[in-house]
Amino acid sequence: MLVDGRQVTVTGDLLQPLTRRTNDILRVALSGALLTAVITSSLVTRTRWDELEKSISRIVGVLTPTQSDVVYLVYGLAVLALPFMILIGLILARQWRLLVPYAAAAFLAVLALSITGKGLAAPKWHFDLSDRLRTVLAQFLDDPRWIGMLAAVLTVSGPWLPARWRHWWWTLLLAFIPIHLVVSAIVPARSLLGLAVGWFVGALVILVSGTPALEVPLDGAVRAMAKRGFVVTGLTVLRPAGSGPLILSAATEDPEDDTAVVEMYGPHQRSGGALRQAWLLFRLRGSETAPLQASMRRAVEHRALMAIAIGDLGVANTSTIAVGSLDRGWTLYAHKRIRGAPLAECHTSTPVAEVWESLHKLQEHQISHGDLRDREITVSNGAVFFGGFGSAEYGANDNQLQSDIAQLLVTTTALYGADDAVEAAISVLGKDAVLKASRRLTKTAVPKHIRDSVNDAKGVISRSRAAVMRQTGTEKIKSENVTRFSRSQLIQMVLLVALVYVAYPFISTVPTFFNALSRANWWWALLGLVISASTYVGAAAALWASADESVNFWRLSIAQVANTFAATTTPAGVGGLALSTRILQKSGLSTTRATTAVALQQSMQVIMHVLLLIFFSTAAGASTDLSHFVPKSTMLYLIAGVAFGLVGIFLLIPNVRRWLAAEVAPKLKEITTDIIEVAREPKRLSLIVLGCAGTTLGAALALWVSVEAFGGSVSFVTVTVVTMVGGTLASAAPTPGGVGAVEAALIGGLAAFGVPAAVAVPSVLLYRVLTCWLPVFVGWPVMQWLTRNDMV
Repeated sequence: MLVDGRQVTVTGDLLQPLTRRTNDILRVALSGALLTAVITSSLVTRTRWDELEKSISRIVGVLTPTQSDVVYLVYGLAVLALPFMILIGLILARQWRLLVPYAAAAFLAVLALSITGKGLAAPKWHFDLSDRLRTVLAQFLDDPRWIGMLAAVLTVSGPWLPARWRHWWWTLLLAFIPIHLVVSAIVPARSLLGLAVGWFVGALVILVSGTPALEVPLDGAVRAMAKRGFVVTGLTVLRPAGSGPLILSAATEDPEDDTAVVEMYGPHQRSGGALRQAWLLFRLRGSETAPLQASMRRAVEHRALMAIAIGDLGVANTSTIAVGSLDRGWTLYAHKRIRGAPLAECHTSTPVAEVWESLHKLQEHQISHGDLRDREITVSNGAVFFGGFGSAEYGANDNQLQSDIAQLLVTTTALYGADDAVEAAISVLGKDAVLKASRRLTKTAVPKHIRDSVNDAKGVISRSRAAVMRQTGTEKIKSENVTRFSRSQLIQMVLLVALVYVAYPFISTVPTFFNALSRANWWWALLGLVISASTYVGAAAALWASADESVNFWRLSIAQVANTFAATTTPAGVGGLALSTRILQKSGLSTTRATTAVALQQSMQVIMHVLLLIFFSTAAGASTDLSHFVPKSTMLYLIAGVAFGLVGIFLLIPNVRRWLAAEVAPKLKEITTDIIEVAREPKRLSLIVLGCAGTTLGAALALWVSVEAFGGSVSFVTVTVVTMVGGTLASAAPTPGGVGAVEAALIGGLAAFGVPAAVAVPSVLLYRVLTCWLPVFVGWPVMQWLTRNDMV
């Protein structure tokens, strides 16, 4: 390569691989949005759309028929020649690899617009219709397939051709809209659809085939470095451009000058950085994030300036040579060769205190590094230096400085061990600084690239945190909240959305329900409310006994109301189980003990439900026809066959069999062991049994009271069977709290036993108000109170 009369040798392959950039993804998203908007507006407002376009066409259509024909003749020739012009341009530019995507985009666009309800439709040109233009070329503009094909091939070829050509050709294609209106010819609605389909198809083809390499302006890079006094005699490619920059090694004729590293960033190689910065700003608090870098040049410039600032302190492993903008959107960052070896390769001969001393120099000058992975830390002649600087900040705030300490704790713990790393950090930075920064030793606060740089990041963070607690004499380190939304806030937001979702079907029945309340017996309703409240005492008693009576009983009773809110607003009631476990943990139980207590209570609840269902079904069978709930023999045989088939599959498939042996069997064994252990304590077992039975029977009694409130007449045994069978069938419903499924099952069950619909419907709704909706709306402030008092 000849630059300003000097011969510069270039060694290595500069050809960049085809890449799928963020721009390609955004192009697909935008084209898909346009296509959706065109189709939606066409379906919703097609009549008004046509009338509006005809009205505009009459206003602006000032040309005579002869003039319109001339305009269409000229524009039709241009549009007819456009795809061939694009093809010739690609051939002249020697873009041979683009021919296949070009043909594929054209074919797919025409095919997509040719599909109708009756199959594929061939082009239909109206050469002899008097209400259309008389020129043959004008008929191409009347067919959206031609417009779609042009848009597709233009989209595919755009990244490979000069920008001036691309801009002129798009202008020519989009001119069909004003031309249609001015000459008062045809309504361009179908052409707009063709344009949207073509752009979308072309965007998809680009995403699959990839965008091309850009010509690298090496001569500009050599001139920029020469202005800074580094005369380049040879360039060697170390890594071709791709997901990262093009990296070259630059040699000079001056023997006193060391080789330099040249990093060249293409115009789209950091396009993902903007999306990442936006995500961090949305997720993290403002004090946790660095200022936005509006462009790739600003990001590279910031990195170079931080290298200069840190170099002045004597702890930078490189120095900046040149930064600048080059032709075709490239940006140059040239710096001296990195000195020293990575810390991971020489940590055995480098004291860990030296690493912390280097960080201390940065912190004294209020500089944060932001990327303290072991590969960004080098050692030369026993001195520790830093590199990278892409996330470094001058004038960093306290949060960024504490983040650096936490990152280096993770890195040095992985290399030196937790005790040595923490001891060195305390000796250099002081006990208070390390203890405060250790609040960030969490998965959320430690950046992902730091966690990915060490093996077993979770274990490393835990060991480092434990070492800080030991060496500072601290019993507990409160985690730092670095996100804009805490976990509890997100959970509450999800629960509120779920509450609105599950309440919607109930809201639609409110008018009918209130009309029926005028004839209800309020004393029965009040009794039902008392019974519903007593079920929470029973559930609390069962959980209290399951926890070996080691927690506050009345706190558990209050928490059961919040438990109802959490269980109702989450599918399968998982929120209630999680909240119960959390309450036991906050009451002093370990995680294992709390989980075991909740599992024991739930297991006993299922066992008591099944036993009571068998007992009351037997009792009801003596006096009541239960054929409504018993499937026909064919269905029973089918259920039995499916059950045996599943058992066979579980036993025959090795992976499933191993899963049963490794995951399910130990948990069943653990629960069985807990039940046997509880059985040896009659008082405790009796309390659990009574609490679980009281919860089930209390629900049945509340439904029976609700039926009596509306003048119904049905036995308690019958209502108990309906409650348990209906609840069991509705438990498989995907809606949180079984909303909709529970009501339908209970109303159907009561109707099967002869309860009129005029009584069954309001009775079930009253029952759901007493046992579900009132506790849900009361449970929300109760959960807030528990949260404020650090009980959950």
